[in-house]
Amino acid sequence: MENSIKLQGRISAAFRYAACGLMLLIVAVPLYIAVTGGFKDMAQLQTDPMGLPSPSIAANYLDILTGKTGHFWRQMGNSLLVAAGTIAILLVAASFSAYALARSRFRLNGFIYGIFQLGFFFPLAVAILPLYLQMKSLGLIDKYMGVILPQVAFQLPMQVMLLRGFFKAIPLEFEEAAAIDGYGPFGFLFSIVVPLSTPILSTVAILTLIASWNNFFTPLIVLNTATKYTLPMGVMDFMSQYATGWNLILAFLTLAMIPAVIIYVLCQKYIVAGLTGGAIKG
Repeated sequence: MENSIKLQGRISAAFRYAACGLMLLIVAVPLYIAVTGGFKDMAQLQTDPMGLPSPSIAANYLDILTGKTGHFWRQMGNSLLVAAGTIAILLVAASFSAYALARSRFRLNGFIYGIFQLGFFFPLAVAILPLYLQMKSLGLIDKYMGVILPQVAFQLPMQVMLLRGFFKAIPLEFEEAAAIDGYGPFGFLFSIVVPLSTPILSTVAILTLIASWNNFFTPLIVLNTATKYTLPMGVMDFMSQYATGWNLILAFLTLAMIPAVIIYVLCQKYIVAGLTGGAIKG
């Protein structure tokens, strides 16, 4: 019996390792082709797309970084601007919404939270036409705020759910002690809840940054001026200019991926801490 259990455990472990290895290949192979392809000329890329560059050609990357081809730095700045605006507005909106839903008792609390949950089932692609018409009626076409506000709206349900759970776990004794000290609801939020919620607020900010950085659809329908393009739009624009230069395109794609990868690698421990840490227990 004991040997059978050990055998089952080994088989289960083998399947897990095999699944992880397969997922690693699915992710790593395209990344490998993109990174190494950027160091090749077109002849190398066509004859040996999977091989290492020989000789290695750094000019593809250098031309992009120095502005000889494409507008990488300008588009990165645009992406940072949009991401910063999205994070700032989302943190405020999600914090107030989650705080009200977590710490207040009113008749429509469950109904309003249900409305937020419905946002999970409403993809951006479905809202393309009404979203464009709404942005146009507000005069936000070809403006960064026309990208920021939809990003906030479509990320709000997830972030409200995360923050609500964290805020709700803060012990009631903290709120009672704050009331004795003369703090009202806003005083309790800013003096107690926000400092205690630094891990989950950091998680929300990081997840929002990554989602905004990778968002292609909203800038596509809102931005018309090339000088305002974010990096995902810049990739599309670069591909249209250098349609036959796949080595240059792969170099641009690699550079566009690097910031998001660095952010995730450096901040993943904060994401895990925010999602699993929970609030202080009294």
